[in-house]
Amino acid sequence: MFSKFWALFSHDIGIDLGTVNTLVAVKGKGIVIREPSVVAIHKKTRQVLAIGTDAKKMIGRTPAIIEAIRPLRDGVISDFDTTEAMLRHFIQKVHQNPGRLPKIPRPRVVIGIPSGVTEVERRAVQDAALSAGAREAYLIEEPMAAAIGAELKIEEPDGNFIVDIGGGTTEIAVISLGGMVLNRSLRTAGDELDEDIISYMRMRYGMLIGERTAEDIKIELGSAILLPKEKDTIVRGRELATGLPKTIRISSAEVREALSSTINQIISTIHEVLEETPPELIGDILERGIIITGGGALIRGLDKRISDETKMPVWVAEDPLTTVVRGCAKLLDNLDLLSKVKVTGGLR
Repeated sequence: MFSKFWALFSHDIGIDLGTVNTLVAVKGKGIVIREPSVVAIHKKTRQVLAIGTDAKKMIGRTPAIIEAIRPLRDGVISDFDTTEAMLRHFIQKVHQNPGRLPKIPRPRVVIGIPSGVTEVERRAVQDAALSAGAREAYLIEEPMAAAIGAELKIEEPDGNFIVDIGGGTTEIAVISLGGMVLNRSLRTAGDELDEDIISYMRMRYGMLIGERTAEDIKIELGSAILLPKEKDTIVRGRELATGLPKTIRISSAEVREALSSTINQIISTIHEVLEETPPELIGDILERGIIITGGGALIRGLDKRISDETKMPVWVAEDPLTTVVRGCAKLLDNLDLLSKVKVTGGLR
């Protein structure tokens, strides 16, 4: 009863706690925050200096006394205190006192997490959310949240195949009757694609570039198939042999070559899941197709490449970057479904 009363006044929120970006949706208001999962701290005092967009601008540019870090790696918490500070910042940002009451109650929070995390890693996420100010914290596996956000009918006795390619993990799952029949959590995703580009530039051109530059190259030139019209761009970095600045022009064909190994690994894992899928569900998937979401779904031609190699139709979800957080937000309006699909969760 008290939970329902507090829910009238608190701003319940859904969070996609991503390795690269954190998205926050408020019940009844939609997505209100899309910021990088980066925190800048003072090395000696451990004081938080900046969070999100402001902190990302500092990557590769900070003096020795300041460190810009990503507190999540491969979809799990690598720095608990920094993750808690980041969550507290986002929760407080959307849960401000509107002036109607002397004190607004703490929110109920639904958080998407990778399906392959351990019990200890789940507990770390839940504890961080509760310590950051949540009244209740529920954890939902990302492929399930993505399927809900993509408007798939997960409670029906039909097979749904979803691939969520995020920054830290690639989540692959077959969903039916409100549960995951099969799933794989591959810690190979957007971060590895960036690393592929950094390695390629080092090996091919003897040139060192940073994470931000690699990400920009991936977004501008990344592709999984031959493009009708290849593109190129100017890249600036540091020559390893001399330590001096260096400028080169790189083509989309070269970037495709750099990304091929990681893309092949993701497609190979999709093949493995399809091979293990029960025959009764394969027919549904063949009819409905494979749905891809996450930032990786935006790589040019990836849907066609997966379709060609699996011999199945492949669709990119609408606004693939937000499917997980939209799924978390939908569960705030459907507590019965939340109770069925949650991994863990509850009160402090």
